[in-house]
Amino acid sequence: MIMARRIVILLACAAMVTGCNMAPDHIRPIGAIPSQFPQGGVYPPAVPQATDATAIGWRDFFVDSKLRSVIALGLENNRDLRVAAANVLQARAQYRVQRADLFPTVAASASHDSGRTPISTEGGQIATEVFSIDVGLSAFEIDLFGRVRNLSRAALEQYFATEEAQRAARISLIGEIASAFLTLAADKEQLVVSREALESFRQSLELTRAQFRVGFASELDVRQAETGYQGARNDLAVLATQIAQDRNALNLLVGTEIAEELLPAPMDGASDYTLSDLPASLSSLILLKRPDVRMAEHQLAAQEANIGAARAAMFPTISLTSAVGLIANPLSGLFKAGAEEWNVTPSATLPLFDAGRRNANLQSAKASRQAAVSTYEKALQTAFSEVADALAERGTIFEQVDARTARAHAATAAERLSFARYRVGVDSFLVALDSQRTAYSARQDLVTTRLARAENLVQLYRVFGGGLQ
Repeated sequence: MIMARRIVILLACAAMVTGCNMAPDHIRPIGAIPSQFPQGGVYPPAVPQATDATAIGWRDFFVDSKLRSVIALGLENNRDLRVAAANVLQARAQYRVQRADLFPTVAASASHDSGRTPISTEGGQIATEVFSIDVGLSAFEIDLFGRVRNLSRAALEQYFATEEAQRAARISLIGEIASAFLTLAADKEQLVVSREALESFRQSLELTRAQFRVGFASELDVRQAETGYQGARNDLAVLATQIAQDRNALNLLVGTEIAEELLPAPMDGASDYTLSDLPASLSSLILLKRPDVRMAEHQLAAQEANIGAARAAMFPTISLTSAVGLIANPLSGLFKAGAEEWNVTPSATLPLFDAGRRNANLQSAKASRQAAVSTYEKALQTAFSEVADALAERGTIFEQVDARTARAHAATAAERLSFARYRVGVDSFLVALDSQRTAYSARQDLVTTRLARAENLVQLYRVFGGGLQ
């Protein structure tokens, strides 16, 4: 019995520590994107040795206390993020299930067999009764060619990929919440602008009606003044609806109703929501840290492991069944000397004809790897394009804001001067009305450009892989 235990232990240990790996070596595909981000022209100057954006925690990047609170609320309650977390737990469990095949399953059994056998020569019967207790292995595959280990590795890489998918979902959620928060702030500012414009158009309409009654203005002037007033009224109604929808969208992202005190104030241009700038790195290697890129690489590694498993299936499957135990005729003799029994049954199986099934499985695994390589390269190219687009906008957004601000100031001054000239009869009402509409439009454009500047920083933070901490 001692010798049997030694044989079983040695075979099991050999199965776990020996064997070859037929999976291809993992080599990260290169050449899908340029080694550096675009420079010059509209792109802002890069900073060599720049700080890694992934090292800037989102609580440090978003400086607005309300926005930080809303993001924290979303990370806790968003349902998509909960689904991603559940997927990670499921992938982890699936990996543990697959990994269990690397180890033998030890089972214990007990049996009692009793019966009577007739004796033909004497006309009597013999009673038989056998008791046994066994502990052993059942069809444990000795993984000499790495099939089970590669399947386990594939499950592990899929688990890692699911974890990266959760991180990618987390970064995306942070960016979406910030964007929705900024959009709500901008629409509130647009509402302020429209209310002020409505009051200005109302005063113009009243003035024009008064002048029409005394003969200093025509009915055409009155109708034109009314078009501006009614247009501002319509804008107010549209913005009221838009703000309500903005709140609904923000509540959906966060996963719960947001308290009124956490909602943003109008975006007046004086408040900072994020850090004022992000260091732009020269090297595109920073993209290798993005969760979506890392997820694609883990999926590629999983397909490589599947190739190893498919190759190993071409070789014999060696399994081991063994047991050690006790057997006796009377129950009282079960634990006495001489009741020991053991058996070891190794076996090897190699299909001689399977109509090409194993070869087709191998070709399928190779094709899946090719698809995974393309998916990885596409993930890199998409990441590079997102960064390049965000950098291109960053290079000119400050000039756009400066130009829109100067235009809004000039248009406001022109509106004031034109109405002063209209009141004293120097300019026609059409000139005054045109300046009023221009000033309204300029202020609306300024709010839109300020929103674009704020969202550009959030986009840069996201595409560089920020938000992991």
